[in-house]
Amino acid sequence: MGLALALVIGLITLGTVILFVGRFWWFPEAISEHGPSIDRQFMLTLTIIGIAFVLAQAALAFFIVRYRRRGEQRASYWHESPRLEVLWTTITAAVFITLAILGQRVWAQLHLNAPPPGALQVEVTAQQFVWNIRYPGPDGKFGRTRTELINDVDNPVGLDFTDPAAQDDIVTVNQMAIPVNRDIHVILRSKDVIHSFWVPPLRMKQDAVPGLAINIHFKAVKTGQFEIACAELCGLTHHRMRGFLLVLPEPEFQKWLQQRTNL
Repeated sequence: MGLALALVIGLITLGTVILFVGRFWWFPEAISEHGPSIDRQFMLTLTIIGIAFVLAQAALAFFIVRYRRRGEQRASYWHESPRLEVLWTTITAAVFITLAILGQRVWAQLHLNAPPPGALQVEVTAQQFVWNIRYPGPDGKFGRTRTELINDVDNPVGLDFTDPAAQDDIVTVNQMAIPVNRDIHVILRSKDVIHSFWVPPLRMKQDAVPGLAINIHFKAVKTGQFEIACAELCGLTHHRMRGFLLVLPEPEFQKWLQQRTNL
């Protein structure tokens, strides 16, 4: 029984290693400027944790075989070694604190630094179960909004058209376009419950919380169409909350924007 259990542990460990080393069901290709930093941090964490996992499983299998039941002899054991407990607790804490500090550095560069001057502003308002995308229009200013004017049919963010700055605002549903190689400043809001703006190729995920305007910024460096998913269970038809991010060359983006200005 002991040998069989050790064999099963070995096979599970080997299968797990193959899955990760072979990169099956891996991340999609990173398309953002900060994406490689996120990937390096992930690989560093995965490598260290993976080594610890393999060593722990190997030790478990060894002890199962070495000290398996033999006849009716009772096993001898000890259950306390303060020196060893302090040693492995210190090593584990040092590894996790180091990884946390390295990870926070990458995270802080994205979330604590202000968007670069000249970044394109886009407001993303989440609601059950769509993404409302707003651009400031040719005047470069977001117009005033009022909650009592919200109409999910033709005014989903409640634009107040008595404000001149609101008259040229551009609002789309589930379609967000941005120019490639340009800084993007997203102002993230929610109309109802907590949602989570997630574009895996951007390596960007941020909660949208009712009552808060959350600022994030990034720069996409590759063109294409990518899914905007909600990573927070936000209701019964959460699975239908899908938008699309178009990363376009600057001339094509300006054309895309102009087409919606004329609507």
